[in-house]
Amino acid sequence: GSPPALDGSFLRSPLGGLMGAQAVLGLLVWSLIAATTYHLHAAYGWVMFVSLFFWILTVLFFVTYLLQLHQKVYMIPWPLVLMIYNAVATVLYISAFVTCAAAVQPTSWRQWDYNRRAAASFFACLTMITYGLSTFFSFRAWKGLGSNAATSQVSDHA
Repeated sequence: GSPPALDGSFLRSPLGGLMGAQAVLGLLVWSLIAATTYHLHAAYGWVMFVSLFFWILTVLFFVTYLLQLHQKVYMIPWPLVLMIYNAVATVLYISAFVTCAAAVQPTSWRQWDYNRRAAASFFACLTMITYGLSTFFSFRAWKGLGSNAATSQVSDHA
């Protein structure tokens, strides 16, 4: 086979842009939580798990699509897999955002890591929104309702 090539059209697609944003925002969430005493609070352990787990998977999906590696494994229904992944990520990020926001106590502003916890809540909300938007665009790609890099690449091999 041919060596992997960068797919510029994927970067310009809604799914590509959202995946890039998810990677950056997810990195912010888990790095902000990691910079706190999250191990002392069970709620932040959940937020750390969700943010790190989905950050790793998002980076893997992003690289897979960017290098067009998904075309080599064309028997997998990639639009469906991506839609299910984004839907699950959205639901779990909703729980992580609510957990993170609820764990930031208004009276804990004197603690040294208050700002990091509050910022992690904010970025968890933004990440949740990007996964929700990705679910929408993934659904459209799965149904074939729009033309983007993901749908055109998958339908070429079907």
